[in-house]
Amino acid sequence: MIELTILMPCLNEEKTLAFSVNEAMDYLKKSGISGEVLIADNGSTDSSATLAASLGARVTTVPEKGYGSALIGGINAARGKYIIMGDCDGSYDFSSLDGFVAKLRCGHKLVMGNRFKGGIEKGAMPFLHKLGVPALSLIARLRYNTHIGDFHCGLRGFDREAALSLGLSCKGMEFATEMIGRFALSGADICEIPTVLRRDKRNGHSHLHTFRDGWRHLKLILFFKL
Repeated sequence: MIELTILMPCLNEEKTLAFSVNEAMDYLKKSGISGEVLIADNGSTDSSATLAASLGARVTTVPEKGYGSALIGGINAARGKYIIMGDCDGSYDFSSLDGFVAKLRCGHKLVMGNRFKGGIEKGAMPFLHKLGVPALSLIARLRYNTHIGDFHCGLRGFDREAALSLGLSCKGMEFATEMIGRFALSGADICEIPTVLRRDKRNGHSHLHTFRDGWRHLKLILFFKL
């Protein structure tokens, strides 16, 4: 039985993919956890999928575009009891997942990373995000009656069956908020742990669009009934 799936959404990440996959594979080996590294490829036109497979990761193809679409496809394809998800751009440390695993084994259904408590490396988060993420997180905490301080942290662990039961459906970046909202409203046991955010290794290239994605998160919080 596979206990843990380390899930990474991917869209043309050949420059950073090997670093993240190797880090995750090394973690599974050193920890002795029965697990897999799963790449949810969202239509890459570079060598990402081939590279991931050559490194020992399993690749599932998700044709429908979007961050949320890739993750929903990955959750469905995962074989682990637990899933820890994170971007494959080098910004999250896949060698330090013990805290997430321990909380999941204790029965928490969602374990969120908090970058503001764990530390943000210089240049790892744009200035506008340092303002916008806390503001949106505050609104979301009030909306969903939860204590989570960093709604946009991409490193998070959860129980796969519990996630599947929520009917997650958002296709874009707002999926990050939808997941926490649905877990919170379901009454699930949620906790958060400090997480370090490293500067990603893509040399400034990001799939995030500050204002567009911020608006999508806010619109979901204010107007979308979960």
